[in-house]
Amino acid sequence: MSYTIQSGDTFWAIAQKLGISVDALQAANPGVNPTTLQVGQTINLPGGGNNNGGHGGGPSPSQGGDGKIVGAEGGSNGGGDFVPYAGPASAYPDPSQWASYSALWAQNSRLMKYNSSDAEVEMIHRAIETVSGSSGVDVRAILVIIVQESGGNVRVGSTNNGVHNPGIMQSHNGVSFNPADPEGSILQMVRDGTEGTRDGDGLKQLLAKYRNYYEAFRGYNSGSVNKNDLNDPVGATGNYVQKAANRLMGHSWTGM
Repeated sequence: MSYTIQSGDTFWAIAQKLGISVDALQAANPGVNPTTLQVGQTINLPGGGNNNGGHGGGPSPSQGGDGKIVGAEGGSNGGGDFVPYAGPASAYPDPSQWASYSALWAQNSRLMKYNSSDAEVEMIHRAIETVSGSSGVDVRAILVIIVQESGGNVRVGSTNNGVHNPGIMQSHNGVSFNPADPEGSILQMVRDGTEGTRDGDGLKQLLAKYRNYYEAFRGYNSGSVNKNDLNDPVGATGNYVQKAANRLMGHSWTGM
């Protein structure tokens, strides 16, 4: 079984995409120098590899950890002005009302390109779908938290208010962008924010804890939640959940 090298591929990134180990990939390609891979080059895959190219990653993201990418289908066309959502989670739009993933990607990918290249933005796109497939977290939620935290700027700096928060999701002591491995590091940044790190929870754990996305967003930003008032910053950003909800509805506003 073979695989054709794509832009941004490294052995580590290929192994992550296809659900195989780097050691197995290297063993299947004893004559290949992993530091000089060329686009269009063909390499061997070890037994059990999945050569679905840019959309692999443990379980294929088109199939997901339980069979699908959550949130990839359905949704509205979005649009409209900023709404000052407030109060408990029940006062915020139900996920069935969120704009479609395609509409949200079109809207937000344009913003990402102010700071990241077209190729890097496409790597973010693939990473979101891969991680949604393995984590069960809605692709739209992953997308808007990336935009909330970094605007999709892969070179965003880290914050440190007692906790080291690096990368495009400002995860809990996760990884930062590695220009020597752009696709692999982008994928890991999205994994860290969504699936958590050894040092802190990601969206997946917070969603399991709070049972709704809006409280999970507040927990992600603040570390704790006032369930009666999701605009209570609890020491962090007061309008964080409000802005996330507007992004999920496809709303537009000055300075978004």
